[in-house]
Amino acid sequence: MSDADVTSLPLPPNDGGSAGPRPRIKKLRLLGILLPLGALAVVSTVFGMMMAVASDLPSLTAAQQLRHAQNSVLYDYRGNKLGILTSNENRVLVRYQDIAPSMRFAVIAIEDKRFFTNSGVDVRGIARAFVQDLIQKRSAQGGSTIAQQFVKNALKAQGNRTVFQKLREAALAYHLTRKWSKEDILTNYLNSIYFGNGAYGVESAARTYFGKDPNHDGCGERVDRPCAKELQPWESALLAGIIASPSAYDPVAHPVAAKRRRDLVLANMLAQGRLTRTQYDDAIQQPLWSGELDPPRVRTNAPYFTTWVRQQLIDRFGPEKAFEGGLKIKTTLDYDLQQTAEAAINKYLSYPGGPTASLVAIDNKSGEVRAMVGGRDYHEQPFNLATQGQRQPGSSFKPFILAQALKSGASVNDLWPSRRRDFIVPGTRGKEHFVVNNFEGSYAGIRSLGQALTYSDNSVYSAAGIHYGTRKIARLAKRMGIRSPVSHNLAMTLGGLKEGVSPLDMAHAYETFATGGRRISGTLGANEDGPVGIDWVKRIKDDKMVKENKTKSTRVLSPQLTAQEVAVMQTVVSQGTAKRAAYGGFAAGKTGTTENYGDAWFIGFTDKMTIAVWVGYPNGNTSMAHDFAGGPVEGGTYPAQIWHDFVVGANAIFDEREAERVARINEKRAKKGLPPLGVTTSTTTTPAPAAPVEPSTTESQTTVPPTPHQQVPAPQQQQTTPSTDGGTAGGTEAPTTP
Repeated sequence: MSDADVTSLPLPPNDGGSAGPRPRIKKLRLLGILLPLGALAVVSTVFGMMMAVASDLPSLTAAQQLRHAQNSVLYDYRGNKLGILTSNENRVLVRYQDIAPSMRFAVIAIEDKRFFTNSGVDVRGIARAFVQDLIQKRSAQGGSTIAQQFVKNALKAQGNRTVFQKLREAALAYHLTRKWSKEDILTNYLNSIYFGNGAYGVESAARTYFGKDPNHDGCGERVDRPCAKELQPWESALLAGIIASPSAYDPVAHPVAAKRRRDLVLANMLAQGRLTRTQYDDAIQQPLWSGELDPPRVRTNAPYFTTWVRQQLIDRFGPEKAFEGGLKIKTTLDYDLQQTAEAAINKYLSYPGGPTASLVAIDNKSGEVRAMVGGRDYHEQPFNLATQGQRQPGSSFKPFILAQALKSGASVNDLWPSRRRDFIVPGTRGKEHFVVNNFEGSYAGIRSLGQALTYSDNSVYSAAGIHYGTRKIARLAKRMGIRSPVSHNLAMTLGGLKEGVSPLDMAHAYETFATGGRRISGTLGANEDGPVGIDWVKRIKDDKMVKENKTKSTRVLSPQLTAQEVAVMQTVVSQGTAKRAAYGGFAAGKTGTTENYGDAWFIGFTDKMTIAVWVGYPNGNTSMAHDFAGGPVEGGTYPAQIWHDFVVGANAIFDEREAERVARINEKRAKKGLPPLGVTTSTTTTPAPAAPVEPSTTESQTTVPPTPHQQVPAPQQQQTTPSTDGGTAGGTEAPTTP
């Protein structure tokens, strides 16, 4: 039978109906049931994963805190606002109502046009982005909503774009939209994102790009006038356009691309009904920007001081609470005295390229810093010379030697030879010598310890320092307030320290003399019982006290010993190396000048304050041999003059305040028929301890045993940092030993 015959045979009858199509129908039905169930399972799984991931995210709590974030505000001691406390990012937080409507609409127009209607995750946006990525075979569009972008920034996950990470972000974004209002999300987003050129947050961006525009002159200087509130539509569009790529749309580096992007944002705003045709036509014709940046910076009236306080607040409260915890911080700075300090320095050292100065003034009773000048211009050189500058103190270290001598039973009237000295350095078997010379070889033959301090005699104090123990002197200096390491080598007797010391610590330690031998600090003082910069901390929202400073004092020197030393230190001003500091009232202190005139100091105190002044070049140990009217800068020149002018200005402020206080009292007394009170000035009320009576310095009088030394042929000699104060203190040759 052929194949054709076979195919033509009739089929057998079907007893059970048409059995052929039945398996296909069952499979289709089964598939129709399984597909929806599978889709539901996938959706449920994904949703469950999102919910589980979101519930486990500790970042949700952090983000919730950001919702109520508020900049902390700094005030001076008398209640004047110094500025807001910002991190190194200088982020300035603003409220929803302080952001221009055009800025809100601009960012929505370009980043998330369905922001007000989506649930934190825009499915259509994700689908559109997915299709474009497939077509262009690259990541062409982003599908993230503003809520997702905010979460990404909060998690600091810009570099982690895994599927799991995106699920975490989507989950948290979904939760945020359920817990936060859209206004909260948009405000925190605009306060957190980066706009390029160092500007974090919309207020910082508005100041950076438009702060120097004449149309916004003065914005940002007051709390009630934020720059973000004044943004015009074309300015808002520029900032909104930068968000996607701060580098590619940088108006400084890429103005053409930035303008195209800005115009796209304006077109979107028009299409979405956020601009009228007239507003759009006007905005599109506006120039990109004024072309002058105002980079983010510390925006306080005393940046050196506030950055010093900022670190203390971070250490105590953590960065998040310090910067964005809504704290009201009353500092110890007296802004009137701060301006007086800056004026005193600028009077003598305002010329460019020359030496600069640092000044620290501390209140004797409380240990609180009232003024701090850390350099000429914080924005040009943020390094704080007042707190970070470790410079050699020279002869200003001598009072610590005298204090240790007095503790050891010496008297300010004890006599010592004043002549060239040659000490063998311990442990060198005579191979190294510490050779001390007075300035220009000028020696008195014999001097008392008191006189030697008055005229800064290196010969006497090197011998006395070695005799009474350099280790003991180092320990005493630290107990008095020096917090940096204090060397105990022989050179330390002339202020040649291994690491140097800051003006802040010198003022803090000298304050111990001014207070009768007590080191003063506070519970909110800097680390290790340092000077105080914070008076109290409150919460802005309810004015509730968070922390309050309490003064602490530690007895270091006896009152009798201190009185002897202070009396000698008075003679430094009245007849010694610091005569330029004399102002007519009580003053005591000590000058210091280092080798080659690299550092010049005067640290002194009145009945009210202890003030340290350092003069030098901030970058290295540059000689000032010709910077004082052609002559050398010594401790008794610029430092003493600056100290004098600051004290005179400060006393004028104190007298004016006292006169105002008495006037208020007399007004009340007059109403009661009482006689008026008199007004006294700072100079007339200043106590002045009596100077010690020193015996005649003749050879016939008894001297203390001189420090052991040998006059031997000097081997190879090395140089260290000597003291060169006044006309009689001078150069030193000594090995540099640790």
